[in-house]
Amino acid sequence: MAKKYYAVRAGRKTGVFTTWDECKSAVSGFSGAAYKSFTNKDDALDFVNADVKRGNDDKEDEKQSEAFAYVDGSYDDTTKSYSYGMVMMHGEEELHFFKKFEQDDMSDMRNVAGEIEGSMAAMKYCMDHNINSISIFYDYEGIEKWCNGDWKAKKEGTRRYVKFYEDTSKYVDVDFIKVKGHSGDKYNDLADELAKRALGLI
Repeated sequence: MAKKYYAVRAGRKTGVFTTWDECKSAVSGFSGAAYKSFTNKDDALDFVNADVKRGNDDKEDEKQSEAFAYVDGSYDDTTKSYSYGMVMMHGEEELHFFKKFEQDDMSDMRNVAGEIEGSMAAMKYCMDHNINSISIFYDYEGIEKWCNGDWKAKKEGTRRYVKFYEDTSKYVDVDFIKVKGHSGDKYNDLADELAKRALGLI
């Protein structure tokens, strides 16, 4: 997995950070925060140091430049329902979403079905809010591998997911970042909690 660099051009603290927690602390609650993730440190430094003398339209575009979302899924053995939980961070906002899905053709994928729906919901949020790039943090490896072709999408649900990703990625730059599930990652744990809440499991 490529190393990530989080560049903050405008925030409580500016510079290049190597963890999302550091980046979030620098931009959370800061009006007009400008930040973006990179896999190359030099590119991140260029973003921080770039000339910021531009018109209002450009400034608005920059504020919309990137979102971060943590997604997770849950499953109820009794009802065969599944769900997703999502923590979406964009600019000053930290938004929490969750949704339940009744038994359908994806239920046999259990909690993975929910994580797929959460990933698609994160992409759709970007489309609906004119956000041109997003980093999606996930814990089930198929969330990325179906999209990049490492895994073949054999089921109807996964084929639908890949098609949704391909259509969205024409307009939104989607970056996938794997996190270890139930490892104490604050936002991943929160996404897991939201998914369980959708099913009434907590």
